[in-house]
Amino acid sequence: MGDTDRTRVRRLPDLAVGDRTTLHAVLDAGRVAHLAIADGDQPYALPVAYARDGGRVLVHGSTGSRLFRQLAAGAPACLTVTLLDGLVLARSAFESSMNYRCAMVLGALTTLDGDEKLAALERLSDHLLPGRWAVIRPPSAKELAATLVLALPLDECSVKVSSGPPDDPEDDLDRPVWAGVVPVVEAYGTPRPDPRLRHDLPPPEW
Repeated sequence: MGDTDRTRVRRLPDLAVGDRTTLHAVLDAGRVAHLAIADGDQPYALPVAYARDGGRVLVHGSTGSRLFRQLAAGAPACLTVTLLDGLVLARSAFESSMNYRCAMVLGALTTLDGDEKLAALERLSDHLLPGRWAVIRPPSAKELAATLVLALPLDECSVKVSSGPPDDPEDDLDRPVWAGVVPVVEAYGTPRPDPRLRHDLPPPEW
């Protein structure tokens, strides 16, 4: 899966998952990634919308962004996606934790142009809002010129998955404290129409 010395899991290595199917599943389930880059001595982590496209991850940003221009020029980057599945409530603070799925991708991003750029924007849109691209206005030439679309190959990656109940030591089990897992679920709320909506249309069914 592109495991290297830089992505080898050293802290809790039993949580590492080495198959590409799990990597793809984590990336496909998320919507927001954090894209980290060092600007001189100062690191930054940018929250970005993203989409997996086969063996790469797509992101987009403004051509006016200094950090995105550095990424487009090939600056080393680290992209992470974390999905929180539950709060693990143990009988002690030390053993309390979270259930999660996390993917980390290292590498340099490349710029997409022309038809590939437009196809990538469609892929991004349909990952975040399935079917939306087919009904909205496509980007204009001016909007495309103001947008950088970048691709990060899934060549150097790691995945960690933590699941299950608390792992309390035996001598804590008699403590009168509730223990278990509180699931964390992401869900869509009730759509709220734009006050300027000029047509009597139903909201999307996602």
